[in-house]
Amino acid sequence: MSEEHGSLIKNPKQLIIMVFASFFVPLIIILLLMVFVNNGKRSDTTASADQLIKPVAQLNFKDASAPREVQTGEQVYKAVCSSCHASGAAGAPKFGDAGAWSARLGKGYDGLLASVIKGKGAMPARGGASPTDISDYELGRAVVYLANSAGGKLAEPKAPAEPAAK
Repeated sequence: MSEEHGSLIKNPKQLIIMVFASFFVPLIIILLLMVFVNNGKRSDTTASADQLIKPVAQLNFKDASAPREVQTGEQVYKAVCSSCHASGAAGAPKFGDAGAWSARLGKGYDGLLASVIKGKGAMPARGGASPTDISDYELGRAVVYLANSAGGKLAEPKAPAEPAAK
C-alpha cells in the first residue's frame, strides 16, 4: 500500500499560472479590502482637507492710529470671559447660573470689578486680558453683563470722560 506523492505542477504552463496566481490573488484581496474599508469614510475631501489644515489661531491687526471702539459687555464676555464662565472651568461660576452667582452678587458692582481687575482664585488679573486691549470700563460692562445674566440687577457703568483734544 504505498502511494506515491506527486507534484501538483506537472508542466511549465502550470508553473507560470501558479506564480501569477500566488502574486495577483493576494494583491486583489488587499485592494478589495482597501476599497471596503475606505468606502464608509468617504466624505467631501476638500472640506475635510480644509478642516485639517486650518490655522489654529488668527491674527487681527489693528491700526494704532484709528479711534478706539468701546466694546459692549457681551463682546468682552465672548472674547475673554466665556472660555471659563461658559463651561465652569476651574470653579468659575457659569453664565446664567443664579445659584453660583448669588453669594458673589452680594459684593456689589465694585467688589466684583475689583475681583476681576486683581484676579481671584484661578482667574488671572483682568481675566487674562491686556489693559491695552480691554479697558476697566469695558471689564465693568462685562461684569454687569455676566452678573445680570444670573439675576443680578447691576446698572451699566458710566462711560469715562473723553480726553480733551489738543
